[in-house]
Amino acid sequence: MRRFQPNEEGYYGLFGGAYIPEMLFPNIEELRLRYQAIVGDAEFQREFETLLRHYVGRPTPLYQATRLSEVHRATIYLKREDLCHTGAHKVNNTIGQILLARRLGKSKIIAETGAGQHGVATATVCALMGLECTIYMGQLDMERQRPNVERMKILGATVVPATSGNMTLKDATNEAMRHWINHPRDTHYIIGSVVGPHPYPDMVARFQSVISQEIRAQLTEQQGNPFPDYVVACVGGGSNAAGAFYHFLDEPHVHLIGAEAAGHGVESGESAATTALGRPGVLHGSKTLLMQTPDGQVIEPYSISAGLDYPGIGPLHAHLFESGRGQFLNATDEEAMKAGIELARLEGIIPAIETAHALAVLHQLEFSPDDVVVVNLSGRGDKDLETYIRWGRY
Repeated sequence: MRRFQPNEEGYYGLFGGAYIPEMLFPNIEELRLRYQAIVGDAEFQREFETLLRHYVGRPTPLYQATRLSEVHRATIYLKREDLCHTGAHKVNNTIGQILLARRLGKSKIIAETGAGQHGVATATVCALMGLECTIYMGQLDMERQRPNVERMKILGATVVPATSGNMTLKDATNEAMRHWINHPRDTHYIIGSVVGPHPYPDMVARFQSVISQEIRAQLTEQQGNPFPDYVVACVGGGSNAAGAFYHFLDEPHVHLIGAEAAGHGVESGESAATTALGRPGVLHGSKTLLMQTPDGQVIEPYSISAGLDYPGIGPLHAHLFESGRGQFLNATDEEAMKAGIELARLEGIIPAIETAHALAVLHQLEFSPDDVVVVNLSGRGDKDLETYIRWGRY
């Protein structure tokens, strides 16, 4: 899979690399030099797989959504990452990174979070391993994801509000980076998506690749063929999509569809549709596609979904878009909310609003009756009930 894997400098085609301050160089270099050997160690893999199975609840089901399939006139499966412990795919990565941090001798963990699911997953594994945990979260996101804030606190984490910028995920990431610069020796930063300096995008994608590994095995069992025609996933930074795409990257007959957040409309000035609006730039330690002004200042993103409210995408996704290997569509707030309610009414599953964007773009695709489509149901909607209630049209 070398075409869609990073080179030694961490570049996926034109995108990636490590653009970091000098104070962080020892940490990033330690990770770059050691993580593959640690992750590849048989004992690490045994511990990782045991926790995924007995703690996280893997493998997650691949559910054939019969009534949703009738609407779209194709065979649609839902990969039920919403059934993971903590309610989303994020825990796959935090399990892997906490095991890595422990082997690196780190005693403190920091993380950023938008929708709160990565923060909850990080707080969860820190409690499991007995490590000190600090989570940075935008003040706006803390208000709209209050249940997740309380879950983090119950699990023993310190939640620090980010009050700069538009007080969302980008700003939380900025604050976490600043913390790490000031505490490089004893602290590991568990980045929650396929963003950041190399080797983070590669590392997070590998930990999340269990999703596509299971999809292949489950489709073989249910369809007699490991390859779907389409894999669809929402993209903010893009960790759930990277995990769902990973084992299909070099299978060109499998269409990879990313769903971004259009907010109030791509051209409204309130959007997070990076592939439609972005151009190459550097954000949070890597070169990627980035929403920015002509002089390079980051444009504040907007989405009703806290987890997609990010002005860039991971460098893997930027490469998939630039190379044409992936197709990136977008859905507005309204379209996503309607798609979330549609799934609830058709299948009895209330999805996270992030996931609802992936469901919304199904309406933009034309399927053949014999097409097999897998939608990565990346999270459950418990955390978003207040947003559904405020939207109110159900």
